[in-house]
Amino acid sequence: MGGLAACGTSGDDAADAKTVTLVSHDSFNASKSVLADFEKQSGYKVRILKGGDAGKAVNQAILSKDNPQGDVFFGIDNTLLSRGLKAGIFAPYRAKGLDTVPDALQLDKAGHHVTPLDYGDTCVNYDRAYFTAHHLAPPKSFDDLIKPQYKNLLVTENSATSSPGLAFQLGTIAAYGQDGWQDYWKKLKVNGVEVVDGWEQAYNERFSGSAAGKGDKPLVVSYASSPPVEVLGKKPEPKQGPTGVATGTCFRQIEFGGLLKGAKNEKGGKELLDFLLSRKFQEDMPLQMFVNPVRKDAAVPALFTKYGATIDKPATVAPETITAHREQWIKQWFSLVLK
Repeated sequence: MGGLAACGTSGDDAADAKTVTLVSHDSFNASKSVLADFEKQSGYKVRILKGGDAGKAVNQAILSKDNPQGDVFFGIDNTLLSRGLKAGIFAPYRAKGLDTVPDALQLDKAGHHVTPLDYGDTCVNYDRAYFTAHHLAPPKSFDDLIKPQYKNLLVTENSATSSPGLAFQLGTIAAYGQDGWQDYWKKLKVNGVEVVDGWEQAYNERFSGSAAGKGDKPLVVSYASSPPVEVLGKKPEPKQGPTGVATGTCFRQIEFGGLLKGAKNEKGGKELLDFLLSRKFQEDMPLQMFVNPVRKDAAVPALFTKYGATIDKPATVAPETITAHREQWIKQWFSLVLK
């Protein structure tokens, strides 16, 4: 279980009535000016605790549910949602602004234990320079990934510890069915897929297309919205980003936030949840965490839409099907791929 790392603008006293603590995964980010606006308007100081990949952060929240580490949890998605709801880590709260969110994204509409905050599509990303240099067309689909020409090129995340890793597995289940996905993974293993613990390691350390790393894998499980990351801040903006998306490998993820049951600062937690759903925060998200805002009235930056891929028909698995089979599927995946 990954340890929690603290950052933010306050001291370490999470019980301080003027401090509100947000627990999240390592990928959480927000503009300092946007957080400062919330602090000024609310009177609270925001403390952020990051606990590794989303899967690890959710597991830690469940393990510490009798003594929660913060007031609000951000980053539980539709692949893990039922685990958090079953464990009872969230207290009901209907956030302000929920009427701006499409019903299709409100997976807990009856209980309001969680609030939808963003969505995106987990997809294989590719390093354009590698495929150009090797005169090889990049893969487009799950089927392509098991072809000989892509042997030893893909890195993905552990389904047991990583949200995008689990989403990628669910994408293969959607594509090949409950009777066919295991055979697909056997072929993927034979074709040399590499598995690492989480997204940060996969993308920033192992992927050759990331500006942050020096990896040698030209294919990585990431997001349809990852390519703008590699263009952000470049002057002039290139006509095409250095990374692309295999659009036939995508699975839709919806991320939620919730008030942690037993929160020391329940009032501050509710205000923070309202803020996370506000237009100001929602419009800040695309270029901070490279996800889509859930509010219908939130503007999305041109760079985000120009370089990211829009997935019209992402793979999906019904939430109730994920709930019924997730733990079994993860165990089967682990035995197939890592043993």
